[in-house]
Amino acid sequence: MTVVPVTSADLDQVEVAWFSALCSDDFRHLGVPEGDLRSSWAHCSDIVKTVEAQGFGNILCPSSYQVGQDTLSFVAGCAPITDRINLLAAVRCGEMQPIMLARTIATLDHMLEGRLTVNIISSDFPGQKEPSPFRYQRSREVVEILKQAWTQDRIDYHGQVYDFSDLTTDPARPYQTNGPMLYFGGYSPDALDLCGQHCDVYLMWPEKTEDIADRMKAAHAAAEKHGRTLDYGFRAHVIVRDTEAEAREYARELVSQLDDDQGRLIRERALDAGSLGVSRQARNRELADLEGYIEPNLWTGVGRARSGCGAAIVGSTDQVLSKLEELQRMGVRAFILSGYPHIEEAEHFGSRVLPQMKTCQLNRVWGRVPDTTPATPLGTGERR
Repeated sequence: MTVVPVTSADLDQVEVAWFSALCSDDFRHLGVPEGDLRSSWAHCSDIVKTVEAQGFGNILCPSSYQVGQDTLSFVAGCAPITDRINLLAAVRCGEMQPIMLARTIATLDHMLEGRLTVNIISSDFPGQKEPSPFRYQRSREVVEILKQAWTQDRIDYHGQVYDFSDLTTDPARPYQTNGPMLYFGGYSPDALDLCGQHCDVYLMWPEKTEDIADRMKAAHAAAEKHGRTLDYGFRAHVIVRDTEAEAREYARELVSQLDDDQGRLIRERALDAGSLGVSRQARNRELADLEGYIEPNLWTGVGRARSGCGAAIVGSTDQVLSKLEELQRMGVRAFILSGYPHIEEAEHFGSRVLPQMKTCQLNRVWGRVPDTTPATPLGTGERR
């Protein structure tokens, strides 16, 4: 299947992405490490190559301070071994001096010939605990400096965290005009305002349908204040089989060897384990039924051994496709999916569901609609 590059005006198409387990997050049984699934260049690059062959349009390359591999080095290594797939590099704001980060991202964008997208992350650093408003202010300044570096001849920036005067940006121009598209997730008012002002795709973790609609409306309002519109992304795990019974049975098997203490340690090793978004995923587990389902085909069991995205769409081909189509009708423009083990589940999804979806890639090389596109309220079954 060929992924067709389109603009945001093509409302019947979506970007479908997968996930490379850079942060030691691949299992046959959740919480039980196995050598061949541990984070390594060999294994994680095999995920990328498999996903590209299946026809996915993008792949999230995550970031962690404590486990796994360096994200930007990994993305650079993927440039010569891929041809079509976009790479969504997670960047923790403040980890690298922002002007050096601008140069690094611009270089990667040229190596990938415009196939780079960036997931902006605000998080604490190891051994530090900063108030949420400060973290998002730091992220805001990083993004604003990146945009100066990518669009101007010189940087003049005077913020609360960073202060630069009359610095040259040569040769920091990226391959994509105005730089790679920015994906962003966050639940606090500070997070929504940052996304609404500066980012392109607002990412959401799995929740009840009505909660997703509320998230989209809040993000839309934040962008509207700045005269902008956003695309919307949905990050979830997936288990798809020929029948619902087979999918549910696999979900039970996936957690059959999970020790709750080990699961807690896996969740808590993430520096964002206390964030508002993570707490909402934990609340979903509390509200779920005895088998872990919070609504039909949305299973929270993954969150027992994972911080962050903690639920999976579980069901037959038709059920999983119907769930994604429901979200698409609400205005979701990009799906970032994953499953365990990542290569095998990508093949399940890629052979069953993906061929039935009209897909695209989001990036600036192919002329995404600018931020001045007239806005339409989202989350109510309408799409812009």
